[in-house]
Amino acid sequence: MTIKVFGHKAPDTDSTGSPIIWAWYLTEVAGTPAAPALLGEPNTEAAFVLERWNLEKPQIIQDVSEGEAVVIVDTNNPAELPDNINAADIRGIIDHHKLVGGLETKGPIDITVRPLACTATLMVDLMGEHAAKMPEPIKGAALSCILSDTLEFRSPTTTDRDREVAAQLAGELGIDMSAYAGELFAAKSDVSSFSDAELIRMDSKKYEVGGKNFRVSVLETTAPEIPLSRKGSLMESMPGVASEDGVDEVLLFVVDILKEEATLLVPNDTVKTVAEKSFGATVEGDSVVLPGVMSRKKQIIPNLAL
Repeated sequence: MTIKVFGHKAPDTDSTGSPIIWAWYLTEVAGTPAAPALLGEPNTEAAFVLERWNLEKPQIIQDVSEGEAVVIVDTNNPAELPDNINAADIRGIIDHHKLVGGLETKGPIDITVRPLACTATLMVDLMGEHAAKMPEPIKGAALSCILSDTLEFRSPTTTDRDREVAAQLAGELGIDMSAYAGELFAAKSDVSSFSDAELIRMDSKKYEVGGKNFRVSVLETTAPEIPLSRKGSLMESMPGVASEDGVDEVLLFVVDILKEEATLLVPNDTVKTVAEKSFGATVEGDSVVLPGVMSRKKQIIPNLAL
């Protein structure tokens, strides 16, 4: 029996790298055969990481079989997992997000949820002395996850432990963190080939606020002018995406990594109300800049109000 390890839908770097890291640990250290999987195509940054560290792209799956052994990483939210996730045999959860509820297990399991910026940081800690055994590609994946999730330590979710683990990994790999982070963010920013709907869904999660369901999308980039030049067509595509995805509205935040601010597109009065009540913003026109807003987990989701 091989345990399947996967993260959330619309996999970013952490949800692509962490299944690879933990599947390696389970197989090579714990002696439990495991294989990483993805719930969709990796984003451009995650695809860059796979190529940079010569890592095989995990199998892409849509669902899991009844009774199939799985470990869930980088999420505990059923909305971000296969519809039949509760039919699987969930063996463990490793995450750094708030508890949402709704997952059911066949029996007692190991669950680790810690207030760190990155799942990979948590995994290194769980490995203990065995973390030193990670081969270079696995260390490279872990470093990539941390730099991505912390936005090179700019995100308010960053902890001292994230910094410590990243510095240790970079030292062992002989990597200049700042230069490598620049490569990651350049890959993340290369979105010109994606349709409007693909951009909206690329890094997005569903949340309920005040009785309405939102798809909260975040585009982290060092070149905000690229997605913002498509502002009109992106807003025109939002109602269709919302309808197809079974939500009421799309909230699209374009995060400027270097300026450390977000631009929220404002296609209608509902989103205008969200911007004003959630962030104390004064909205004039079809977008609003939110200084200092970088993190969906810590700054966007907790503040959303109608």
